[in-house]
Amino acid sequence: MTQQTPKQILLNAFDMNSVGHINHGLWTHPRDQSHRFNELNYWTELAKTLEQGLFDGLFIADITGVYDVYQNGIDLTLKESIQLPSHDPSTLVSAMAAVTQHLGFGVTVNLSYENPYQFARRFASLDHLTQGRIGWNIVTGYLDSAERLIGQQGLKEHDLRYAQAEEFLELCYKFWEGSWENDAVLKDKAQRIFSDPAKVHTIQHQGQFYQSQGVFQVSPSPQRTPVLYQAGASPRGLAFATQHAEGIFIGGDRPEKIKQQVDKIRALAVSQGRDANSVKIFVGITVVTAETDPLAQEKLAEYIRYASPEAGLAHYSSSVGIDLSKFADDEAIPYQKTNSIASVNQKFKEQSITRNDLKAQHVLGGRYPLIVGSGAAVAEQLIQWIDETGIDGFNLTRTVAPESHQDFIRYVIPELQQRGRYKTSYSAGSLRHKLFQQGGHLAAQHPVQQFRCLSSNSTPDLTIHSEKQTA
Repeated sequence: MTQQTPKQILLNAFDMNSVGHINHGLWTHPRDQSHRFNELNYWTELAKTLEQGLFDGLFIADITGVYDVYQNGIDLTLKESIQLPSHDPSTLVSAMAAVTQHLGFGVTVNLSYENPYQFARRFASLDHLTQGRIGWNIVTGYLDSAERLIGQQGLKEHDLRYAQAEEFLELCYKFWEGSWENDAVLKDKAQRIFSDPAKVHTIQHQGQFYQSQGVFQVSPSPQRTPVLYQAGASPRGLAFATQHAEGIFIGGDRPEKIKQQVDKIRALAVSQGRDANSVKIFVGITVVTAETDPLAQEKLAEYIRYASPEAGLAHYSSSVGIDLSKFADDEAIPYQKTNSIASVNQKFKEQSITRNDLKAQHVLGGRYPLIVGSGAAVAEQLIQWIDETGIDGFNLTRTVAPESHQDFIRYVIPELQQRGRYKTSYSAGSLRHKLFQQGGHLAAQHPVQQFRCLSSNSTPDLTIHSEKQTA
């Protein structure tokens, strides 16, 4: 029997164009630099650091709206900078791409507040400028405050938001894949033909939510469609994610529960006509590491002094749509049906959870699983999770910026490499090719296939190009 090669771990840095992201309160730490998030060199320095650590991508979260559920206002949100202020993440990408060659960029965009055409044009442009290193995290929103900001009456019902997302994506597929044939751009100076008119097609779309007629303005980019990420965990969200997404983000801190989610996702992908391994599955984690286990524990104790569990609760309140300030610390929080994140809210139905439970979970201001130890100890735990659960990689949140990512690169990456579980150099090509080794374009089994130009289906994928290798 052939021995299976151990799975190489995929790794994204998880961040946000803001001061506070997941682990709230740590902006007060003397060494934290996240207050510089509005400086471009803060991000270019981060991008160069991550590329030195051979990270697959920088995944940038985003929200539309503010967290105003806790205490029915935003005082704590403002004081603790709970993702407020926050800036547009897509504005960072070109600058970071200019100082890197391989690092991918996953950008969160809420489609509920976007025009499909303008969005598709912006991301196709970014795919060109990054030479095929852009990805899109598809979200539908969960904040009533966002609806008020843009002048709507209230948040659409959960499943209706996904129905809108389906049509939004269908129209984007038509723009990205169906308007221009792969070889439409000739750049023929002698014949004075830049683009062949016979190979550029008008898009016609009349749907429930969107209408569009005309030619897409952007020529075919290296990937055409950006790498698609999604984090749906409700039944409707999972159906959407397993149909469309190439990367799916899940939560969990117990390997057996994570494995159940992974098995379910891969089975659903197969039921949608896709290969089980056509989806890469990532778990969000927080890591505190140092040269030795005792030093890592010391660092954790130091971080805890600056963290704000209450700010974590305020963030959580908006995630579930329940004002958690109304409950005593030892009072079980009752399940309430809301229109917010269904999978998070469901936990109140499944188990007894108090504010004390949540504050213990938010000891570093965030609710992601916390891994503490030397580089070797952290590496062993990450490998164990990969092997026991079937996930493909991790979204690494920051604690104290930028030292948490620097620490991970210094202590953990070499240990993973020594064990043969992490790359020692980048491969060539687009973000999609780096992840799947199948070229720059979406696979034929993906639902995008039905929206492609006929000749584009048979034209070879020419997006795997030679790039300077970096160690």
